[in-house]
Amino acid sequence: MSQALSSRPAPAPDLAAELEAGRRNGCVGTRLLSMDDRSRVWTIELKPGERIGFHTHVLDYFWTAITAGRARSHFGDGRVVETEYRAGDIQHMTFSSGRSMTHDLANIGDTELIFTTVEFLDSANPPFELPAEVQAQAEGAVHVRV
Repeated sequence: MSQALSSRPAPAPDLAAELEAGRRNGCVGTRLLSMDDRSRVWTIELKPGERIGFHTHVLDYFWTAITAGRARSHFGDGRVVETEYRAGDIQHMTFSSGRSMTHDLANIGDTELIFTTVEFLDSANPPFELPAEVQAQAEGAVHVRV
């Protein structure tokens, strides 16, 4: 994974309102695959030119790039980062109490970009409540206790 950083003092005007709304959006993927009392598993699937809007991470999590590709993220602190992902790249994130990260993700490459993200509900911060229709996406997941 390689990154290029450019810094801006504030988000572009057309993104400012969406950024503010995204500070309360805990939907960190394009689809919730599974959810139980310990974790949430998400996928992000973005065709070239597609984007997932601003969302906020408050839970410890990790992501894995399933496919290679290029993306651009605008962050709540004004950073804009372009990243080249390789299939198999993994990053772990941990947030102390009261800390979070708000960003979007746009596919700026020419191939579909797919990630899997796993959030851990036993984190320093409480999880955001997910809308009922998002929770319903995970209803078909199979959970086995042994």
